[in-house]
Amino acid sequence: MSQPCERNCTVEQPGEIDKDLKEFWVGNPFEIYMSQNLSSYERNRLFLNTGAGQFVDVSFSAGVDSDSDGRSSVPIDIDNDGMLDLILRQAGGGPLVILRNSFPAANYLRVTLRGRESNRQGIGARLVASVDSQNIVREVYPVNTYRSQRALAAHFGLGAAEEIQQLRILWPSGKEQTLSNIEGNQHILVTEGQEEWTTVTPGLPMEP
Repeated sequence: MSQPCERNCTVEQPGEIDKDLKEFWVGNPFEIYMSQNLSSYERNRLFLNTGAGQFVDVSFSAGVDSDSDGRSSVPIDIDNDGMLDLILRQAGGGPLVILRNSFPAANYLRVTLRGRESNRQGIGARLVASVDSQNIVREVYPVNTYRSQRALAAHFGLGAAEEIQQLRILWPSGKEQTLSNIEGNQHILVTEGQEEWTTVTPGLPMEP
């Protein structure tokens, strides 16, 4: 499909349309929405990372295999249990869908940044967590999917590990900051240039 710059232009049908193949023709692409819905019948998919460089399609078993054409998907811990849930908004219609994470409980660490030389919310920072023999990388970049924005906190799933041995933060200012031996199952606030971090209590405001 081509989209002309002139909204009033009309392109003649180039040939016969095979309706059995669901083909259709609209002379002006800006008018497609009047007779066709191109945002529907695209099935949602959810893939589970096995941790071995492979992904498994769990769309049906997770209950997300609908044809409502999900566009906005935001991972967020709705019930503060340390497990990321998923909010889904569908372009093809239907209600807002909240998918609760029902996997067995595991350890986690949530990190919010507070910039000083960098921007206040630490957008653009890169965090590298050393957990046992594995490095977990997160970037603070809230733009997520179409017309949606995820939370600014970086979430680390730790599995059975009870702490992060080392957390290295590369701030947008160019500074590098390293924290050691951070216990899991908490939400911490890290300020640029400060060696100590503070614990965030759900429901209470964070430090300015």
